[in-house]
Amino acid sequence: MPVSGELLKELGDIYERLRNQGLLIPQDQLDSYHGTFRAHFAPERLAELDGEALLDKMHNQSNRDSLVYWLEFKNDEEFPSGFGSIGGGSALKFGIFRRRETGEWVTGSPTQQRALSTEEAILYVRKYRDQLIAGSQLLEKLPQNTTDEGYQLLQNEIDEVAPDIGNTSWVHKYFGLLYPDKLDTFHAVNFQHYNLIKLLQVPPTGRGRYLAAGRYLEIASALGIPTNILCDVLFNRNGRPHKYWRIGTTDGTLRRNRWDLMRDGNFVAIGWDKLDDLSAIVRDRDSKEMVRGRFELEYPNSPSQIGRNTQQAFSFVTGIEEGDVVAACDGETVLGVGTITGDYFYDPSSDFPHRRPVDWVSFKEWRLPHAEGLQSSVRPLNRYPENLVAIEKQILEPQFLPKPPSNTPPPTFRLTGVPGRIQSVLDRKGQVILYGPPGTGKTYWAETACRELASRFNLGKPFDALSEEQKSSLSSQGDNLAGYVRMCTFHPGYGYEDFLEGYRPDAVNDRLAFSLRDGLFKRLCSDAQDRPDRRFYLIVDEINRGDIPRIFGELLSVMEWDKRGKSVMLPLSGSSFRVPSNVYLVGTMNTADRSIALLDTALRRRFGFVELMPDSSILGSSVVDGIPLALWLDSLNDRVREFLGRDARNLQVGHSYLMEGGKPISDFVRFARVVRGDVIPLLEEYCYEDYSTLERILGNGLIDSNRQRIREELFEDARRDDLVQALLAPDPDLIASTQAITSDGIETEVNEDDSDDSE
Repeated sequence: MPVSGELLKELGDIYERLRNQGLLIPQDQLDSYHGTFRAHFAPERLAELDGEALLDKMHNQSNRDSLVYWLEFKNDEEFPSGFGSIGGGSALKFGIFRRRETGEWVTGSPTQQRALSTEEAILYVRKYRDQLIAGSQLLEKLPQNTTDEGYQLLQNEIDEVAPDIGNTSWVHKYFGLLYPDKLDTFHAVNFQHYNLIKLLQVPPTGRGRYLAAGRYLEIASALGIPTNILCDVLFNRNGRPHKYWRIGTTDGTLRRNRWDLMRDGNFVAIGWDKLDDLSAIVRDRDSKEMVRGRFELEYPNSPSQIGRNTQQAFSFVTGIEEGDVVAACDGETVLGVGTITGDYFYDPSSDFPHRRPVDWVSFKEWRLPHAEGLQSSVRPLNRYPENLVAIEKQILEPQFLPKPPSNTPPPTFRLTGVPGRIQSVLDRKGQVILYGPPGTGKTYWAETACRELASRFNLGKPFDALSEEQKSSLSSQGDNLAGYVRMCTFHPGYGYEDFLEGYRPDAVNDRLAFSLRDGLFKRLCSDAQDRPDRRFYLIVDEINRGDIPRIFGELLSVMEWDKRGKSVMLPLSGSSFRVPSNVYLVGTMNTADRSIALLDTALRRRFGFVELMPDSSILGSSVVDGIPLALWLDSLNDRVREFLGRDARNLQVGHSYLMEGGKPISDFVRFARVVRGDVIPLLEEYCYEDYSTLERILGNGLIDSNRQRIREELFEDARRDDLVQALLAPDPDLIASTQAITSDGIETEVNEDDSDDSE
């Protein structure tokens, strides 16, 4: 079945967008790169080599002119990346490799490796070379516009002439680079099938990497673009492959009697409530055995089901991932389709306590084309691709039917994006730290998430829907010290007495006295205990700048999620203190000051962590005086990572420096002030008076390393053009970017219009 016209149009639109953004390689350059690869590694070139020369040319990954290096790592002007990744896994995927530590040649599997003599390694590489040549001859003879049947024949023939390597990703990429008009650039079968399913295509039957190529060539031909460009377009649209899961909706007594709970609560759930919270398990053998042990202890009357149930519960917690698609089912009938939006969480108040948050995209009822997993509570859908295509149709054509009246509790909403990640960790741990380099929006996202969560849980509506009076009462500010969202900032002088309790000076009858006072967090917990139906949030900005063990004191013993509600005796007041379960703590941490690896181990165990890194995409296509902000920031951070050593990832410049009022800076004067007042001082601090390194990062147009100074004169109004030139000099290609050229054309049109109006 051909791809529908609507999908072809969507792919065409994505292609045009990527091309206009300069994110696709032009056809003439593609041809040049393919020619370069052929000149180095064509079958006839390999046939000319033998012995150690052949071994080095094909399989020495430390040789930057070897075949395996070009296939996996080569990325420069001569031959860039972008022809399909084969990354992941060890060098064993190439059949043989040279061990880095010893220089010896090795073959085998990860668990059974065998050292080879040079003579044995040469025998291997000769065999591989001969199979590459034989496979290339098959592709040379393959006609254009070959059907599925033709590629099935090709697969069978490659299996015959290249039985050892023909179905490996590196050989598929090798053949694809030699014959780009006959193969796709998805070098793994799961990528090939996933992208076809996303286009509502049932993949060809059979096993092998060459079966689906004809489908991609057909689509590329319909769009009039090269096949490897089509694969780039599809990757942009579909991302990495996700899994599909069937989730049951019954507790075993009545059909679909847990569907309303899941639908209205925006989650999928499973029972086995006696297992308790499974948040601590990870995807390893020990955790799986622990789950099995819990089943054996709590459900001894079902010994024949223990293995199967263990696998289902284990898959629900560790196998399902954010972005996976779930189908909530009653037998063969699908009741709802949605996307997983966060981590596992546990609700002890329900008999279906094990849950994963879901963004439902359809509530239409329909039947799976093939029965699959009917007796399972949790089951990956992977046997019949027709089922997956049917699910994708529902995603492309969402249908929300009116919900029938329900006696279930109010829906548990799920935020999306960064606030959704914060919510997911808070649900699981009760406290989270947002960490990352300066300017990545840590405080902004902490405040945004806490306001939104407090508004929805406590006031029943989104924050933007609140009145101004409600918004002002939501957070502690000014004289309001009793809001649902409160905030403090840790610093070297902040102490236990500020946070929990302590003696503070006070004037009593005109005399100085010391009174015992409750600290910020103790007051918050007291308010939360008085109002258990409400949720309270504390934001601790710059949490790593305080002496955390001293500030938290006994709090470390009772803040852990499973110890909430347990009391501890405070030494100063002698009173009993507990952290209610409706208190949530959100900290922010600048990793330029301190890595999370240096935090106290006990503290790290009690907090969840959300990393926020520079995200230039937020700046969009904004251009200021010919400087494309997103590309400029990416280029700057590339140099930061290159020249600032092993911790450079945490020393990058965040995108929020180039934001103002929630939008990218649009005025060059403001941009120049940010560069001089924020960016340069930040990088000066990183470089520790090393002006040579600072010059490598910012360029010699801005930095005079010989005289160890910033060229301040460039920031004078009269030197504006010189400043623009200096900012672009480290990466002059920025001026040839699509954003810069498009912006230049727009500005010219505006200027011409203004000129016409003035005549």
